[in-house]
Amino acid sequence: MKPLNDGGFELWIRDLLDRSGSTVKVVLEDLFPGGRLVGGKYNPVNHTITLYRESIRQQCMQLFGTEDHYVLYAAVVFAHELGHSEDRQLSQLSELLDSPMLNKREKETIALKIEKNAWVFAAKLFSEWKQAAFLQEIVYQSLTPYYKAITTHFARSRHTKKQPATA
Repeated sequence: MKPLNDGGFELWIRDLLDRSGSTVKVVLEDLFPGGRLVGGKYNPVNHTITLYRESIRQQCMQLFGTEDHYVLYAAVVFAHELGHSEDRQLSQLSELLDSPMLNKREKETIALKIEKNAWVFAAKLFSEWKQAAFLQEIVYQSLTPYYKAITTHFARSRHTKKQPATA
């Protein structure tokens, strides 16, 4: 792990930490291990956010087709992870995700809630951007898989339920 020291977005990170009042530790790495394209990860055990610079750069290219927005995009990714770190519901919601009593749709709904909580926090840090297409596009792209998973399960459950017989 490399300590925080990455020029342009180091300033954003420090500014967002100051504005949020968070005491979370921040570490920069190059790529998320395991091949998934993850830009950041919050670890509640050691209250640390790890940002994956090259993964963030690749995400930025996929989303916008250019690296021109890299530093700003990285700041938004960090604000989202900061949202996880400051989410007072995270521990309880994470425990629910591990519950064998919940079905897949219920767990996906909880996962969506966790992500939405983080985005609500991030939006407060970037309140002047709330209506900006930039932030909206990132949130939309981030939450779409969660909504799709929930609606897919809803559609399947409606389709497979037997309809009552009519005379």
